[in-house]
Amino acid sequence: MTGPSGRAKQDMSVTDQKKKQIIEAAIAEFQEKGFAGASMDRISERASVSKRTVYNHFESKDVLFRDITQCLIDQLNAALEIPYDPDQPIADALIRLGWAEGELLVNPCFMSLARMIMGETIRDPEMAADLEARMTKLSVFEQYMARAIDEGKLAGGDPDLMAQQFLGLIKSRAFFPNMYAARVPDRAEVDRIIKDSVDMILARYGSGSQSGH
Repeated sequence: MTGPSGRAKQDMSVTDQKKKQIIEAAIAEFQEKGFAGASMDRISERASVSKRTVYNHFESKDVLFRDITQCLIDQLNAALEIPYDPDQPIADALIRLGWAEGELLVNPCFMSLARMIMGETIRDPEMAADLEARMTKLSVFEQYMARAIDEGKLAGGDPDLMAQQFLGLIKSRAFFPNMYAARVPDRAEVDRIIKDSVDMILARYGSGSQSGH
């Protein structure tokens, strides 16, 4: 016999499953129709749930879209929870930092979300600014660079610029071309790109024997 607590757990799992169906349906709808053309009615049809169920979870299309973008941002920010290790050679530390980005790029779910959201941010600068404000990625990369400069492992330079350059090297080859081609790179491809990017950063900012090469 299922007691009250058992029924609550069962009900919660059903609720979570329906929410998951709605989010997956919404991602497909936004990808196909764009934000402006997306319909909550079609999202409910895609999710095989009633319109009332959709609105019970998300009061509007804007709220639903923001929830999806927050999911992407949470993935981004969680991937960057990597403490700086002062005992690690700088090349290894930068490779590890690069893989904080790389793990996202080889994740089909992340790339699908990113592709859908990118199309909307191009059309809506305010949305793009909101997303940027909720991300911590660049600041984490900047903090890594600043620590490495302080310890003499990287020679001078502006840590914010260095962070932008490092991310740019990775994304220009591993992210943007794959976004446009609607594909997900494999780990070996991303590994080569990250190591090439580290080599270029060290060629510009490395401090001799401290570089680890």
